[in-house]
Amino acid sequence: MTMPAFAEELGGRLPSAMERAAANQLRTILAAQAAGNAKLRVLDEAKQPTEVTLTPALSEILMELLRHVGRGDAVTLVPVSKMLTTQQAADILNVSRPFLISLLERKEIAYTTVGRHRRIKAEDLFEYKRVRDEKRDSALAELAALDAEYL
Repeated sequence: MTMPAFAEELGGRLPSAMERAAANQLRTILAAQAAGNAKLRVLDEAKQPTEVTLTPALSEILMELLRHVGRGDAVTLVPVSKMLTTQQAADILNVSRPFLISLLERKEIAYTTVGRHRRIKAEDLFEYKRVRDEKRDSALAELAALDAEYL
């Protein structure tokens, strides 16, 4: 795909109003498709229509991406097999790098050492994040239940 010279990478900035509108329009079109394989027609470089079949899994991922862009969120895709630096991992968890290092030293997140640098597998980081978020949700539900008892 050819990008115009004025275009910037979307992952490093917030989407423009035009990009948000386009994402919302495309999400609406995809959502209107019947469950199953959606067909998408696009023009190739020779202006010839090409049909692409979006499987349910691809549609789900694309809808999630479009939902974030449509809301104006900056989005970065991370392959689960990617090895992350400690700063990248800290950014994903929204914690400080020193706090992430303490998690690594307590062996709460698996990591490997490359020379003097720690590297974290994205899938290990996302598993830690999933478990952490489940614990937070559970604790919040418990607090809400306790609060409801006092009302």
